[in-house]
Amino acid sequence: MSRHRTGVSSSYNDGTDGPDPRDSTPSAKDRAGLVLLYAPNFEQLSPAYVFVSPELTIGRDPSNLICVPEQAVSREHARIYAKDTRWMLQDLGSRNGTMVDGSYVTEVELEPSHEIRVGDAMFKFVETGAEKCVAYRIDGNVSGDRKAKQFTELVGGAQMDQIAADIERIAPTELSAVVLGETGTGKEVVARGIHRFSGRKGTLQAINCAAIPQNLLESELFGYRRGAFSGADRDKPGLIKLADNGTLFLDEIGDMPLDAQAKLLRVLQSREVFPLGATTPELVDIRVVCATHRDLYQYVKEGKFRGDLLARLNEHVVRLPPLRERKEDIFLLANSFCARYGRPEMQFSFSFLVALFHYDWPFNVRELESCIKRGVALTDGDELDTMHLPDAISEHMKGYGDRQRVSLPSNIPAAPYDGQHPIIHTPGGTPTAPPPRRGPPTEEELRGLLERHKGNVAAVGRELGKERMQVHRWLKRYNIDLAGYRSE
Repeated sequence: MSRHRTGVSSSYNDGTDGPDPRDSTPSAKDRAGLVLLYAPNFEQLSPAYVFVSPELTIGRDPSNLICVPEQAVSREHARIYAKDTRWMLQDLGSRNGTMVDGSYVTEVELEPSHEIRVGDAMFKFVETGAEKCVAYRIDGNVSGDRKAKQFTELVGGAQMDQIAADIERIAPTELSAVVLGETGTGKEVVARGIHRFSGRKGTLQAINCAAIPQNLLESELFGYRRGAFSGADRDKPGLIKLADNGTLFLDEIGDMPLDAQAKLLRVLQSREVFPLGATTPELVDIRVVCATHRDLYQYVKEGKFRGDLLARLNEHVVRLPPLRERKEDIFLLANSFCARYGRPEMQFSFSFLVALFHYDWPFNVRELESCIKRGVALTDGDELDTMHLPDAISEHMKGYGDRQRVSLPSNIPAAPYDGQHPIIHTPGGTPTAPPPRRGPPTEEELRGLLERHKGNVAAVGRELGKERMQVHRWLKRYNIDLAGYRSE
């Protein structure tokens, strides 16, 4: 059931429904909003709610701007309102409370990817782009046509559909591509998609530059002639030659030695390859796709990567978001993995799903796949429950929601609503003040913590008393790349 009321929109809008405090112009379309992660009755809710006025309420009663029709939700449960350039969330004395990132709150400044739980409905706050998610339901159904017509391997909603459509568009060209993303985000899936839709008649040849010793990488790439070195008792074609008329996928190219980078650049410029020990070159026709989790521009500055090679490879960039930034895809991904491992009828308990959404997935989709695969193997029943969760997720869930209701840190003082709802209640019912505020670390402080903990986000979070997700928000705010702090 799609809803469109004053203050919130569940459909695309042209900016005429009301001002958004984050917009520089009234006609701006890229709006903040809530994206649905899961609700037992998700078919009755919109996939996303776009903020089109500076105040809205959430509750069970249809008069609320976001109506969540379930008994666990109070008639008037929570309020979202604009304060200067920020969005605030305020609990309205609801019976079951309002949660943000697993903690009960009374009032909090919303930050990107904050997980908001109202009753059994879970949402994600986005600063921009809420309108792009309106058409994509969490079970994979789409209102209208998907942008990608053929590339279905990238499972997900609006973000992945746009990436898949871009891949379909550039695949038939000769553009080299750099695929950027953390481990487990699907970089090889993208590379195979680019090759499949390229129309090239050759094969895709893949090599992980970080997994092969430096002294063997060149022989694997360029091949060698008999007698080129001790033990070379026969000719061996390299992967570049095997990829002739096809695609060469260089995974973790940021770890390629500089000598090999120079030779690869010559191959790309001359379309010729010199096997080790050869006296004449061999012509090759290859399309190069490479992937890395490194910041290649920073590597160029540090002299670890050739700038001329990066310029040659960087003709098109595909950025894959980490799973923590697209948790609206988790329900669909979990169902797809159940089908992949022979249990398409598998159901999930609500507690199991809450754990999936609350976890930050440091190893991304690959880790989620392992979680579901393990659960399917461990149960003979038709439902996955918390007993089937891996230890890392079970440990992370300890303390979820078991703290007294308190306000999360905020630079903005609580705003009154209508005088009828207390700010905070203790179990005895006496209003109390929120605990002292502890603000976010400065960029210098955060960089110091990363240096001390060698880029370990979990360790930084423990020292600050914050979840990993909050640390990642600060990293994004300060534009900090973790790769520079992690041990090689």
